[in-house]
Amino acid sequence: MSNVIVEKKGAAGWITFNDPAKHNAMSLDMWAAIEPALAQFADDDDVRVVVVTGAGGKAFVSGANISQFDKLRTSAEAVAEYEKVGEGAQMALFNFPKPTIARIQGYCIGGGLGIALCCDIRLASAGSSFSLPAGRMGLGYRFSAIRNLVSAVGAANALDIFMSARRFDAQEALRMGLVHFVRPDEEFDAFVQDYVSKVEANAPLTLRAGKAMIREFQKFPPDADLERMRDLVLRCFASEDYQEGKRAFAEKRAPQFKGR
Repeated sequence: MSNVIVEKKGAAGWITFNDPAKHNAMSLDMWAAIEPALAQFADDDDVRVVVVTGAGGKAFVSGANISQFDKLRTSAEAVAEYEKVGEGAQMALFNFPKPTIARIQGYCIGGGLGIALCCDIRLASAGSSFSLPAGRMGLGYRFSAIRNLVSAVGAANALDIFMSARRFDAQEALRMGLVHFVRPDEEFDAFVQDYVSKVEANAPLTLRAGKAMIREFQKFPPDADLERMRDLVLRCFASEDYQEGKRAFAEKRAPQFKGR
């Protein structure tokens, strides 16, 4: 079975990350599947909205697939390629012209949080939990993902989420503005379907126009040093701390970071 399921349900396109045994941790192939799935839905006039979710009921996306790090996120060339694919997928989702909804049930961690923040609307079940644990791994986190986080929760909350790497629940995510709605698990599917139906019923061109205008407000400032931001990310991946973070994760111990 595919690790990314792409299907239509009425006027909604669904993208489901489907590796529940690994809590839907994102492999490179899963990142690569996002753009063609979105292209398929962009070309289908019957699709009014796209829902992004995770299979299994325990995770939206629990982050990156750590088992691939030694092979795909170690050498400078491999890191650059992985970042290119991951960034391309997230920007394709962020810039998708039709409405997008993140259906979050369970873990929404690291790259999963990044994916959710690329969606226009985030709906969460009450049992969901959130975290951005880049600091515990010593890896770099994309500038575009930081921009989306700050846009959603403001700089003060973004700094707390990033600096502490702590895990927090759906109600706190709601208070911060990270998600739009939270519903009990037993009511969640019905609520999601009701919300999707509301979006489907609205005028597609009006929604596209409004979304495009909002995205204009969210563009990087013209004086942003994007090259420096990319260099900062790549320097994290080239660091001794990143190697230590991977070892500590594999050995299930606390990392001993040295700042180099």
